[in-house]
Amino acid sequence: MTKPSLPALLHAAVSAVGGVERPGQLAMAEAVAEAVDDGSHLLVQAGTGTGKSLGYLVPSVAHGERVVIATATLALQRQLVERDLPRTVEALHPLLRRRPEFAMLKGRSNYLCLHRLHEGVPQDEEEGLFDPFEAAAPSSKLGQDLLRMRDWADETETGDRDSLTPGVSDRAWAQVSVSSRECLGASKCAYGMECFAEAARERAKLADVVVTNHALLAIDAIEGAPVLPSHEVLVIDEAHELVSRVTGAATGELTPGQVNRAVRRAAKLVNEKAADALQTAAESFERVMELALPGRLEEIPEDLGHALVTLRDAARTVISAIGATRDSSVADEDAVRKQALASVENVHEVAERITLGSEYDVVWFERHDRFGASLRVAPMTVSGLLREKLFADRSVVLTSATLKLGGDFNGVGASLGLSPEGVEGEDAPPWKGLDVGSPFDYPKQGILYVARHLSTPGREGSRADMMDELAELVEAAGGRTLGLFSSMRAAQAAAEELRGRLDRPILLQGEETLGELIKTFAADPGTCLFGTLSLWQGVDVPGPSCQLVVMDRIPFPRPDDPLMSARQKAVEEAGGNGFMAVAATHAALLMAQGAGRLVRATGDRGVVAILDPRIATARYGGFLRSSLPDFWYTTDRNQARRSLAAIDAAAKADGA
Repeated sequence: MTKPSLPALLHAAVSAVGGVERPGQLAMAEAVAEAVDDGSHLLVQAGTGTGKSLGYLVPSVAHGERVVIATATLALQRQLVERDLPRTVEALHPLLRRRPEFAMLKGRSNYLCLHRLHEGVPQDEEEGLFDPFEAAAPSSKLGQDLLRMRDWADETETGDRDSLTPGVSDRAWAQVSVSSRECLGASKCAYGMECFAEAARERAKLADVVVTNHALLAIDAIEGAPVLPSHEVLVIDEAHELVSRVTGAATGELTPGQVNRAVRRAAKLVNEKAADALQTAAESFERVMELALPGRLEEIPEDLGHALVTLRDAARTVISAIGATRDSSVADEDAVRKQALASVENVHEVAERITLGSEYDVVWFERHDRFGASLRVAPMTVSGLLREKLFADRSVVLTSATLKLGGDFNGVGASLGLSPEGVEGEDAPPWKGLDVGSPFDYPKQGILYVARHLSTPGREGSRADMMDELAELVEAAGGRTLGLFSSMRAAQAAAEELRGRLDRPILLQGEETLGELIKTFAADPGTCLFGTLSLWQGVDVPGPSCQLVVMDRIPFPRPDDPLMSARQKAVEEAGGNGFMAVAATHAALLMAQGAGRLVRATGDRGVVAILDPRIATARYGGFLRSSLPDFWYTTDRNQARRSLAAIDAAAKADGA
């Protein structure tokens, strides 16, 4: 039998999900098939509405080798596992004469732990995770959640936290989950045979397609011990998120609370001398942290250095002592020992990493109003790690609606450890960039309005002219506004101001769960939704409820962001343009994502308004503009208002 053609396979899959075939989708599928066949790498920008999931699923599944798909958001994981994959497999089965299996795999702490559920959390001395009165009171929120999870444990097939609806707080979930370090291991655990995390791993080993998240992919790359099954093809969707997720996974943190918890957990398992030494080291560290001022530490101060060395050495002694002693008087000893070891090992690792010092690490203090001071360490860049661990032994396809910044893929490529496109060498894996466009007619569907007449945003100040402009635009649009702000303070100030001026509902991020806010915003076209970072990327509201997207200013990283400023400085010291490589690229990515909230369907119309004149006046403005969809561009405020009023009138005429 002849092998079915890729267009025939794609046609079958698109029909099965009730979609529409797009030229960009076929171009993407052909490029993915080519990359997979010759073992090369591909960066593909596929605009909203292209159908990129099928653009990579069909050629990957047809290839026949195991493929791992890593996504950033829960919504896309669910779409793949619950909708796209089942229908695609059914559609391709008659043509391929095989039925590919698929499975979802996440980190261990995402799954319910039956040992924790039935045996309870090993309690810390002095400070339990919740007190016995609360635990015994089913009327408390935590008590209700625990009872609900107990019932859910008997019904769930996967034990996956994300399939528990409604969800529970992190605090409640911590009572019934373990990290990979705290896990007893299937062979030692009384519940090993029924373990949800182990079952997920076994399903993944047998699957042709494994869907996971960026965090687990990062852990797989960093830890060295493989978590994911071996695979020949890796597809990274929402790839614009990858660098920040990998950086997050490679970041270490120490806080006084965390160190004290490690002391309490270990105290009952080791001799008094070892326990006292760790306690003394913890107190010394806490004293230093009380005086910590936020900011980067280019050199470790002497008092902190001394405290960290003492902490590291005391933790090492405790780790050895925990391994050498047994105490049958301790209830559930194995679980208590594992939890204590995990806590102390983390303290030891972070203290040692900062003490040893690396030119490739950035160390800084952070201070949080609620949680106090923390000491953090993160890699200056993850590009070398990604180049070595990600691109070495498989074909990698990276895709997103925003990968091409300032007109090419090289900025994103560099952050992933790739040389400029077309440059090959010993350490330079070959790759290609492809922009398959979008099915939307951006110049006809949207306007990019830059308020050139406004004053340049300063670091502080009320920006009264910006508030006037915002109020006028919202009024012209008849509501229907998604306000994207560079800080929570700015979003709150704008919401407060406009609630006083306009007779329209203004929803504000943080006043309700994000899901509820988006649902309310989508349901009522007269409503506005204001917020910060998660709204720049996480809102999908097609139709008349979102016809004006406003950005208050260019979202450059804060000048006091230790990691971003360190990265910028490193680029400059190497002879590059640190501002363009780090700050402008960061802003371009966010703005491209933010502008992408406007047009989500072929019938959508609207305006993206940027209330920062630097887009029109600064030298880097052209770079930022060329990273946005190709909307019709204007700086004429009257034109923007007239257009919004016309779009509002048309929507009302259609009953919206």
